[in-house]
Order: sequence, then C-alpha cells, then structure tokens
Amino acid sequence: MKIDRLYAITVCLLNHGRTSAPELAKRFEVSVRTIQRDVDALCRAGIPVAAYPGAGGGYALSEDWRMDGQLAGGEDYGRILAALKGLASATGDPRVADTMEKVAALPGAVDDSGILLDFSVLRERHGEAFSTLQSAIRQERAVRFDYTNANQERRAHIVEPVALLYRWYAWYLLAYSRRREDYRMYKLVRMENVEQTGEPPTRRHAPAEEILRGLDGQDGRTYLEIQVRCTPGARARAQEYLRGEVEEEYAGGDVRMRLRVVENEQLWLGMLLSLGGEVEVLSPDRVRRRLLEAAREIVLRYDQP
Repeated sequence: MKIDRLYAITVCLLNHGRTSAPELAKRFEVSVRTIQRDVDALCRAGIPVAAYPGAGGGYALSEDWRMDGQLAGGEDYGRILAALKGLASATGDPRVADTMEKVAALPGAVDDSGILLDFSVLRERHGEAFSTLQSAIRQERAVRFDYTNANQERRAHIVEPVALLYRWYAWYLLAYSRRREDYRMYKLVRMENVEQTGEPPTRRHAPAEEILRGLDGQDGRTYLEIQVRCTPGARARAQEYLRGEVEEEYAGGDVRMRLRVVENEQLWLGMLLSLGGEVEVLSPDRVRRRLLEAAREIVLRYDQP
C-alpha cells in the first residue's frame, strides 16, 4: 500500500540520510517516477524532505526533524530490537529487518539491552519449508505435505495452516486438518514435500493463541516419568540435556533425579545411552528393559569378526 511505502521511505531517510531516487526505487521495487511522486506527497503532508541535485544528490530529511508521538522509552526500544534480531535470526524473514529499520529510526531507540538472541540454529533444516508455510499463512492457502509421525507412520496431509510456533525445542505448524476436522500440530522436521495447493480455507480460523488454549493437554504427546541415579560426573549433563530435577542426594555425590520425557520420542533414550554407566534407570522397568535391549543390539552390531 502507498501509505506503508511513504512511511517506509521516511524511516529509510531517517536511518540512512541522503539517498538517491534510484536507490529508493530499487529498495521499494517501484519506478523512479513513483519515488518522486511519493516525495511530493510527503512534502504536502508537512514532512520536510529536501531534494539535492547533482551526482551526489538525492533526498534527505531536515536534520532537526524527528518523529513524535512514540510511547516507548529507550530501554523499551532496546528490548524490542533485541527481540526483533532474535526473530530475524530464527526465521530469516527479510520483512523483520524492515521492522527493525522502523523501530531503530524512532528517537531514543538504541539497542543497549545487553542481550543478543541468536536463534539461527532454529532455521538450519527448515529454510524452504518454513518460507512456503509462512507464505501460505499470509495468503490463507492450504498446504500439502508428507508426514512421518513418532510411530514412523508416513501419510500425506492437506491442512489449512494457522501459525508457526517454536515450543518443546522444535518448530511446529499449527493447522486445521481437513481429514480430522480438527486442529493439530505438526513437527516441521517430520514434514517433507511441502507445497501450497492454492486452495482457500474451508472456514474462518480463530487466532492461534485461542486455538492453542483449546489444545492444551491434547497435543497427543504421552509423557513418561523416569527415576535415575546419576554419578557426579553425569549430573550436569542430565540436568542440561534431560532437564533432570534432583530429588535426593546420596553420600559420595550421587543423586536421584526425576526426568519427564515424551515416551515415543528418541532423543532422551539416546542421551541415556550416551551417558553409559554414569546413569542408572531406577524405574520404570520397561525403560530399563528398553535400554538393555538397545545396548545389546549395539554390542551385537560392533562385536562382529
């Protein structure tokens, strides 16, 4: 929309100073003539944009002109900018950079929060699928993909995406399943061949926050509590990677911990195996048997002549 471009041009000039018409045209993907008309509109609105002729010329705002009316203070802007940088690193969305430009242009907006949120690891495996899903959400279009669930069952799905969310240490898609006629969450790492169908939604969807409240406790995840005994050397790793909670300390430094894991996930099992004899599962018995069977399979695999 033109009003959005006018605001963005103002912000760009505030942040970067004198800028040529061709540079502005390239940035906003319009013609030089359109930029000239936009600048005329800004001047008529009372925003002091000056034109400078010549090779080093361009457009610039009056040096003493500032945007007024903001409600946030310097510390607020610092936190906002830190959060936006984290969002940009997590999604790679260039529109987030445009938002940072707008915030940074406001008086008193200094990124001095002392916090740096680098979530770039969150998009290492989902780049193309993430972009496709973002586009489908914005355009309100259904998507098709192949999905392998935690029980290793593979099935094709057509859903109406509502939002992307990061929780439980992974990216998920919140969407309306046409087959189930209900809302479901799909783990991005298990999605393949993601594509838009071009089909509009079959219904109007409530805001994502409202849908999620209705799904609380109904995410299909079966949780399991495990009691383990850890040596001092494994304590920190069990707390860091398994989120273990110490319930009892023994003489000599060993501790008893409680772990709460998703039963049909594999990461926690692999972590317990990697800790070897430094951790002993006390209960439940089925987890002890599962670990023993996995250890035997590993020994058989490597104890080959």
